[in-house]
Amino acid sequence: MTSTEHRAASVPTRGTVTKAVIPAAGLGTRFLPATKATPKEMLPVVDKPAIQYVVEEATRAGLRDVLMVTGRNKAALEDHFDRHWELEKALEAKGDQLRLARVRKSSDLGNIHYVRQGEPLGLGHAVLCAADHVGNHPFAVLLGDDLIDNRDHLLEAMIEVREAMGGSVIALMEVPPESVQLYGCAAVEPGWQENGDGSVLRVTGLVEKPDPADAPSNLAVIGRYILDPSIFEILAKTPPGRGNEIQLTDALQQCASSTEPGGGVHGVIFRGRRYDTGDRLDYLKAVVRLAVDHRELGSDFSSWLTGFVAEKDASALDSATS
Repeated sequence: MTSTEHRAASVPTRGTVTKAVIPAAGLGTRFLPATKATPKEMLPVVDKPAIQYVVEEATRAGLRDVLMVTGRNKAALEDHFDRHWELEKALEAKGDQLRLARVRKSSDLGNIHYVRQGEPLGLGHAVLCAADHVGNHPFAVLLGDDLIDNRDHLLEAMIEVREAMGGSVIALMEVPPESVQLYGCAAVEPGWQENGDGSVLRVTGLVEKPDPADAPSNLAVIGRYILDPSIFEILAKTPPGRGNEIQLTDALQQCASSTEPGGGVHGVIFRGRRYDTGDRLDYLKAVVRLAVDHRELGSDFSSWLTGFVAEKDASALDSATS
């Protein structure tokens, strides 16, 4: 019996979520040539690589067992979360305790493991690569392109929904109707807007990047998931979909309509602070927004930014009137 068949024969547990999976095998082609030799996950966002924000979010929610699904040219990820004894000793010798603490933080976040995806067959396939590590337990998936502000506790809220209702839980965000084609889109049960504050609802279907005219709602799926382990059996049978890739959205569509143990999908609507680092423009916006709120750099950077924008506006006005 294969490991996949063994998992299929087991009954998914309703246990506590303790593990996080972070897919990080992408080539980062939108950022070339910066990502020719540097993983896109290691691009700095103010003073930390983007991937560290994601790992910090997982461990803040109590998920200290983290699996990164990587590919070729990703050794820098392992180096970053490993100890750097030579650097630490040099900082200790100089008495630089502040920088020493910053260097050690990344290696003290949790127990970080790695598995290679092998082939770029899609997000669903990347999640399937985590099956042996996760086993028969619910787990979180965090996409590195979405950074959630540390003042907002989306992942914790999703874990609470999973513990109360079972099944899988996805994060949703309201977007302008014309933007829904950039995301997976959720169909939800009628009347969700009247259910309390509208923050939790039952998902009845999912469509990957629909045409706005065909979208079932303006609720976009963003990069946070709590998945029941039954997802592995479904992903193993899911054929390639959009882009000839195995889509996690297609597997969740089956979960949403399933009455089997571990079936059912709920959505948590997120209205907090999210920073998209998926392309160059959004990445620059994320850097600026996080820099403005940085506890050490924010005040000085904000003052400089205000003056810079005023100077640019004045220059543009002078050019227009000359």
